[in-house]
Amino acid sequence: MKARYVVGGVVIVLFTLWGAFAFFKTTIRYVSIEQARHSRTTVQVMGNVDFGSVAYDTEQLRLEFVIYDAEADDAATAARMPVVYYGVVPGNFDQASAVVLKGKGDGSVFVAEQMLVKCPSKYQGDDADDYQDMRRHGDSAGQAGA
Repeated sequence: MKARYVVGGVVIVLFTLWGAFAFFKTTIRYVSIEQARHSRTTVQVMGNVDFGSVAYDTEQLRLEFVIYDAEADDAATAARMPVVYYGVVPGNFDQASAVVLKGKGDGSVFVAEQMLVKCPSKYQGDDADDYQDMRRHGDSAGQAGA
């Protein structure tokens, strides 16, 4: 009877360790542009697109562009990184306010395996005062369809 508990406990511990290992293996961390440039493992990096640098080869499905630090005060002096992405250009790429890239760096260029385009929302204003706070409207906001 005691052997069953020991075997069961060992199986539970093994599955817990296996699950934790699988979870940590699939997590991809966000890094800065400088860290992404030199990363040998898959990382995520966010940046603004320098649209003056965009070049697309339709035969090779190769998109080349440069991103710069989205949080920099001045785009001209911000950290920059050339990017290569193989695949179809997302339909809203030309409207991108920023891109999130998953891939690896090789020291000179970042090779993106996946690209998520972040577009400005037509529902957002330029100022925080333009946003609607539903808490100010109380229960009347929830009764519109009633």
